[in-house]
Amino acid sequence: MADNTSQSRRNTKGRQRNRGQQGRQRQFSEKAPAQRARRADPSRLTAFQILQAVSNDDAYANLVLPTRIRRNKLDRQDAAFATELTYGTLRNTGTYDAILAECVDRPVIKLDKPVLDALRLGTHQLLNMRVPAHAALDTTVALVRSEIGAGPSGLVNAVLRKVSQKSIEEWFDTLAPGDTDKDLSVRYAHPTWILRAIKQSMAYHGRNPADLPQVLAANNIAPELNLIALPGIGELGPVIDYGATASTLAPEAAVFAGGDAGRIPGVAEGTVRVQDIGSQLTARALVRARPVQSGETWLDMSAGPGGKAAVLASLAASQGATLVANDVSEHRTKLVQQALRVVDEDAWTTSVADGVQMGEDPDNAHRFDRILLDAPCTGLGALRRRPESRWRRTPQDLATLTKLQAQLLDAAVKMLKPGGLLAYVTCSPHIAETALQVTDVIKRNPDVRLLDSASTLQHSALEGEGGSVLARESVTSGEAESNMTQLWPDLHKTDAMFFAVLTH
Repeated sequence: MADNTSQSRRNTKGRQRNRGQQGRQRQFSEKAPAQRARRADPSRLTAFQILQAVSNDDAYANLVLPTRIRRNKLDRQDAAFATELTYGTLRNTGTYDAILAECVDRPVIKLDKPVLDALRLGTHQLLNMRVPAHAALDTTVALVRSEIGAGPSGLVNAVLRKVSQKSIEEWFDTLAPGDTDKDLSVRYAHPTWILRAIKQSMAYHGRNPADLPQVLAANNIAPELNLIALPGIGELGPVIDYGATASTLAPEAAVFAGGDAGRIPGVAEGTVRVQDIGSQLTARALVRARPVQSGETWLDMSAGPGGKAAVLASLAASQGATLVANDVSEHRTKLVQQALRVVDEDAWTTSVADGVQMGEDPDNAHRFDRILLDAPCTGLGALRRRPESRWRRTPQDLATLTKLQAQLLDAAVKMLKPGGLLAYVTCSPHIAETALQVTDVIKRNPDVRLLDSASTLQHSALEGEGGSVLARESVTSGEAESNMTQLWPDLHKTDAMFFAVLTH
């Protein structure tokens, strides 16, 4: 009897007929049992492994994904698929969890982590990739069978079928129909506290609040690779010949659409570096703020892993200055040394020290002509590059970070020569980490004053027919000679870097 029932649910090709929902005609499955995938394909397996590393080990996807791609021997097409699947899933985690919560009979947080990661991967394929629904379902269930076990595969199959019944826009209409902070949080995959911090920063810098959705959307666009030919050392021509496009914003910079960065001419040698153009501009701005006098001594207080230090050291070598590149971590200092290996060794030195303690050392009192303090921060300005950060960071992180930022600023003031220049930089738009830090350090140190940071940043950018291509009104609302600047991912296609120049 059971055999007859089983046969009646299969068509002539052996495909199983689904039981269907009430009021709907039963449909046959896309594949016969013998044709269904039993093992995870390499690209989806790679994405799953990265999500597990992020979930279990607090790993950063941009650091572990390239290694895993090589280890799993993915070809170029599979590597691109794995990359999009990984970053897209991480970026939209909050949105997908809100959708899954409507399709699971228990709180999402109570699902086993591997099962939840698999569900997120399947949801991204169903709603935001050009993957046929049957393929997304079949391959995700195969992944679960292979990597987790046969038991959870039925749950995953049932939940993803519910997800697939609506498009992403239909899910938004259900879960986020308005324009409240909660609605925007779901629609643009930003925790509400980060969304509010961005909104507050926009208001502080005079941006139209109606621009909030486009700022949030810009954080969800996978960034292109930004490159810099180190001043006086690297060559941009071969980079352009390789297929990159010269930057329209920064000198000696280029933008590359994708591929293995290590194959770009000059990258393996270290004369060309991968670095966000916003970071390039802030390092250049410290040097362009005032003519350099031969014999100046510069300090990069938190130099690891060495991106800005490489730019500063290259400029120091060509202008008769010397850079001290410091970091509190010995491991990160070794990365700095690796980054600086192509620069004349007479132009730089490294040190391993706590930046706050450096300020207490009498030998460092009023020692440096220029100081770059790229302070440890929440990294909310780099959500495009580290999408998992938005779900990992919490408001509680601010208390620890802002205290450290204030201590480092006070130490920098102690080490700055009278009349010297101090650039305070963070990769965050949060005003507690940016504008408030600057105003507070001035209150604590009455002899410290803020300079025209907007003009300084403009002078570090390329020149157009009417002057700098970096429009003043796009980086600051301050027309006064004392102002701070904020770069934006939607306006400048950079990370949301904050920059202010101080002196005393």
